[in-house]
Amino acid sequence: MSHNFDCFVVFAEMRTGSNFLEANLNAFDGITCHGEAFNPHFIGYPNSEDILGITQEEREIDPMRLVNQIRLATPDGIGGFRYFHDHDPRILDALLADPKIGKVILTRNPVDSYVSWKIAQATGQWKLTNVKRRKDGQAVFDPQEFETHMAALQAFQVKLLNALQTTGQTAFYVAYEDLQDVAVMNGLARWLGAHAELDSLNTALKKQNPQPIAEKVQNFSEMEQALARLDRFNLSRTPNFEPRRGPVVPSYIAAAETPLLYMPIRSGPETAVRRWLAALDGVSESKLRKDFNQGSLRSWKREHPGHRSFTVIRHPLARAHEAFCSKILTTEKGSFKGIRKTLRRAHNLPIPEGEPDEAYDANAHRDAFTAYLSWVKANLSGQTAVRVDGHWATQAQCIQGMSDFTLPDMVIREDEMQAYLPAMAMQVGHPAPPDPETVPNHAPYSLAEIYDDQIESLAREAYQRDYLMFGFSDWA
Repeated sequence: MSHNFDCFVVFAEMRTGSNFLEANLNAFDGITCHGEAFNPHFIGYPNSEDILGITQEEREIDPMRLVNQIRLATPDGIGGFRYFHDHDPRILDALLADPKIGKVILTRNPVDSYVSWKIAQATGQWKLTNVKRRKDGQAVFDPQEFETHMAALQAFQVKLLNALQTTGQTAFYVAYEDLQDVAVMNGLARWLGAHAELDSLNTALKKQNPQPIAEKVQNFSEMEQALARLDRFNLSRTPNFEPRRGPVVPSYIAAAETPLLYMPIRSGPETAVRRWLAALDGVSESKLRKDFNQGSLRSWKREHPGHRSFTVIRHPLARAHEAFCSKILTTEKGSFKGIRKTLRRAHNLPIPEGEPDEAYDANAHRDAFTAYLSWVKANLSGQTAVRVDGHWATQAQCIQGMSDFTLPDMVIREDEMQAYLPAMAMQVGHPAPPDPETVPNHAPYSLAEIYDDQIESLAREAYQRDYLMFGFSDWA
């Protein structure tokens, strides 16, 4: 084997053909790929207990230990693993900075990978080895979900590209279409240092949905209209993803007629502000302008001279409680089921397996929420394998992210919305703006029912930056 690299990483995403690529790599003598070694919800493969003797719990404590174990495990060959954008963020910078780790970047047209992901969700079939067992299903295209999907892929690809540029490294790029080319696979093996060659490729894994995309998507015409809004560019050629869009622009909301733009921070008073924006012009919420990208938002700004943009920040403790109740505690649509399962299993979060029932009382809610606050502190400090999501990232960081495109004109505190929102509407010419109405959070127990000094203290530890930057006092 060559000594250019002592291990390798395949940067890929769900539904890009990474299982097939791994099967092909493992067919070469001296190359071993260990699956999704840093998936926050399992280690290697969904039913694996360990990789090379290192368990998920041990990996959680020291992720670099597993990287080093993979380096050392194949003295006469080379070992590696697959890494997706939402895998353990603690090791990414170390992987990118190390020239002894070979980087393979697998890409696929994001529309194809999104449709494939939606079909796999609908059928529950994530791999196919026997065509007779294939399940039929169609994807339902969700424009906002796709934009979020695209933004996450773009941000990750740009990060990879910039890291390679600044460290003077090159990666081996593989497109989904290259996976069936034995010559490309032999070239990749040579690049990794293997001397063996394959005559043919592994055929155990079958393409799951070979029909044209128009037959795979239930609402194909709606998908065409949604994609027409995006700038035309060659989606499949990474890393030249253009335009480079900030990840939060698709969440911005403008009033139907009044020139006001709301830049939401997740787990804030989004419902109340949306209702107020609709009431401004006497329309339903469906008439609000949304699903922006950077181009359409610039157009909106040009068409509305004198416009104002704003965001609303919430007390960090109230926001943490909202995120916990809406994303982690419940199993309803919109919750983070994968993260919920990981927090129960790997972090011992004391929440029920299903929806909370009568046995889940206020004491149980207090215990679960305090455990969640402790986990958030670790997560925001980069000490967990789970991504930092916008629903519990610090509000200071969220606003800093907005600044990549534009900063809001006003940062309004939730408890001052009654005064500032109507005043801002009058600034842009609204003659008689309505007052915003508060919307209660959906939670089995209110924050007031469980609040105590310990909960306040834990919130301050987790969200010290927000308390300091925005001058928040105790919640009660």
